Amino acid sequence: MEQQNSLDLFSENEKYIKGRHLVTIFHNEQNLYSVIRVRVEDTNEENKDKEAVVTGYFPKIHEEETYVFYGQYKEHPKFGTQFHATHFKKEMPQTKQGVATYLSSGLFKGIGKKTAERIVETLGENAISQILQQPSLLDSIPKLAPEKAKELYDSLLEHQGLEQVMIGLNQYGFGPQISMKIYQAYKEETLKIIQENPYQLIEAVEGIGFGRADELGSQLGIKGNHPDRIKAGCLYVLEQECLQNGHVYCDAADLLEEVKRLLEDSQPNEISYQDISSELIKLEEESKIVGENKRVYMPSLYFSEKGIVTNIQQVLEQKEYAEQFPESEFLMALGELEERLDVQYAPSQKEAIQTALMSPMMILTGGPGTGKTTVIKGIVELYAELHGCSLDPHAYKKEEPFPILLTAPTGRAAKRMSESTGLPAMTIHRLLGMTGQENLDNEDEREIEGKLIIVDEMSMVDTWLAHQLLKALPVQIQVIFVGDEDQLPSVGPGQVLKDLLKSGTIPTVQLTDIYRQAEGSSIIELAHEIKKGQLPSDLIKPQRDRSFIRCQSSQIAEAVEKVVKNAKQKGYTAKDIQVLAPMYRGPAGIDNLNRILQEIFNANPDGKRKELKFGDVKYRIGDKVLQLINQPEQHVFNGDMGEIISIFYAKENTEKQDMVIVAFEGTEVTYTRADLNQITHAFCCSIHKSQGSEFPIVILPVVKSYYRMLRRNLLYTAITRSKQFLILCGEESAFRIGIEREDDQKRKTSLFEKLTAVTPAESVNEAESDMPTFLKEESMHLIDPMIGMENVSPYDFVD
Repeated sequence: MEQQNSLDLFSENEKYIKGRHLVTIFHNEQNLYSVIRVRVEDTNEENKDKEAVVTGYFPKIHEEETYVFYGQYKEHPKFGTQFHATHFKKEMPQTKQGVATYLSSGLFKGIGKKTAERIVETLGENAISQILQQPSLLDSIPKLAPEKAKELYDSLLEHQGLEQVMIGLNQYGFGPQISMKIYQAYKEETLKIIQENPYQLIEAVEGIGFGRADELGSQLGIKGNHPDRIKAGCLYVLEQECLQNGHVYCDAADLLEEVKRLLEDSQPNEISYQDISSELIKLEEESKIVGENKRVYMPSLYFSEKGIVTNIQQVLEQKEYAEQFPESEFLMALGELEERLDVQYAPSQKEAIQTALMSPMMILTGGPGTGKTTVIKGIVELYAELHGCSLDPHAYKKEEPFPILLTAPTGRAAKRMSESTGLPAMTIHRLLGMTGQENLDNEDEREIEGKLIIVDEMSMVDTWLAHQLLKALPVQIQVIFVGDEDQLPSVGPGQVLKDLLKSGTIPTVQLTDIYRQAEGSSIIELAHEIKKGQLPSDLIKPQRDRSFIRCQSSQIAEAVEKVVKNAKQKGYTAKDIQVLAPMYRGPAGIDNLNRILQEIFNANPDGKRKELKFGDVKYRIGDKVLQLINQPEQHVFNGDMGEIISIFYAKENTEKQDMVIVAFEGTEVTYTRADLNQITHAFCCSIHKSQGSEFPIVILPVVKSYYRMLRRNLLYTAITRSKQFLILCGEESAFRIGIEREDDQKRKTSLFEKLTAVTPAESVNEAESDMPTFLKEESMHLIDPMIGMENVSPYDFVD
């Protein structure tokens, strides 16, 4: 498509107003959303007012310049009539004299009246559009120095580039908001890059997937087995498998089959396995993927696994810790600690404390109620005693690092560590100075200072984050990983804790004795039965701290409502009660339960309380909300829960924006309307989001409509969130299904193999072929993708 077409062609039926800019009421530099007032000079709308408020996504509009805005008038409930513009263009002078006057107006440095007249004399009244399309035309202008020609072109791009891009993208079917994201990624090169390879948008612009890019590619004539299309399909499938399903790699044969299906489903053209394998080879040559043992990796995950192994080996090579204290000294100090804390450590707990202090690295694992928190406190206290260091952070000089580091993947887990030990603790992201939005290929060097680090909730740490943490540690540091391998795996790729335990390369102490059960906790007993894959005979029998309410999926909302109302009458608050569910949609889903729970805890029957509508959700002062993304500069992270404490409407503040203020454990964060997609209601939340937290009361619905999500580790994780009371509601048969079903979506990782130097049985001799290792043995187009899948059912592909 020629650029000129995208600049000038508009439907005669489009509604527009042409006006001169008067004042900018609001302009957001991040997404370029703007509200401006213009003096209307021409329009084909029925509204003939002399002035209009125009809203849309624009660059900074220059004063006293004329623009044509395309869109329609809409009535805003607060601000009255506004013209919502979907696209626009700057009105350019139409005569030679007008163009010369514009070029010499002072907007373009170094272009005076005589130079402007020479440009117009040479190129005519279309000089501006010609220069933008072919800047080399400026070489023909007499007495125009090359540096001035470049300055003129750059300035024209600055003033006209976004308008061109927005108009062009609109003709490709992109709305103004996504168009702004594309423009911010590629600036004035946008249309050129899209026309060359629209599939680049998948990686560069959030919100554009393969389907949308493929649709655009088809418009531009990129179809069938075009190399760019196949490469994009390969990278998209690989990324989806890793980032959505938690794998670290894909088997090459499976990847071929999935890419072939994706490409052929999008367009009715047969794609050969050979074409796909050829592009995979090119992708490896371009370092876009890594191939090993007929497996295909995202480079960031491949090198993260290798980095984890290297850093663990470096720490384990330290020998001095094994003999740093005589056993008699350790036992004496332990006895004094027991007396001081008034505790009696069990043999397994003593073993854990001694192993931690005498080893460069250790894993402490165990289920709920086995005393992991008690052991952590013991390790910290005894470390300080034996090393003669203070546990008061204020006793250290500013430049002197505190020797003990406590960290966890979530803010709530870090807070629990701090409460149990009395020492500062923080999230891993904050410890590393990361935002959580880093590029996975980012290899920035980070350094941590300390002598002992304890990482809690290690089951939640994914492959990439584990690598970032380990490579930041000094070699001379003792490392303790704490976690429960039976909980849900990390949201991100990998299963680091499980692979570390399986490898047996790190000293490990597993706590098995259940101490809270001795205090009468049937919740702990239930959790350990589930862990074994067993369903206790007294599941539905009322217990002191748990109960089971029989009901069907259609009755879940009513059952939850009754339980919560009853608990509220007894004095429990929204902070005390957490409803957990595995799915968002449906009558028993998170979204519907949140609507019901909001009306119980924070109703607004007379409409007098402040509330702000965002999509289908109404936020009110007092609402319990959940943070969805990391915002370290605000000290809030994905999974943090807070409470809305203030709402300000646009007319009430100088920013002229609706704003919501949320308090997270004393930290107040301000959200504008554009930021509200970062939070959601948290009266009910997903089991995944509850990891690392504990609540006095947990209400857990389990029904057959959750079937595709029901897994043993999911139910185990949910039940172990409860500290005092657990209310199960639903179908006993659904609960049994979940207990009997282990996670059949086994994550594909190679960390265990790398740690133990085990080579996969299917690996082949390097000399067999000149092809990359992962394509050895036979041409990929001859591989039968169904080999080894004879016993697989459709359910194996369900999330």
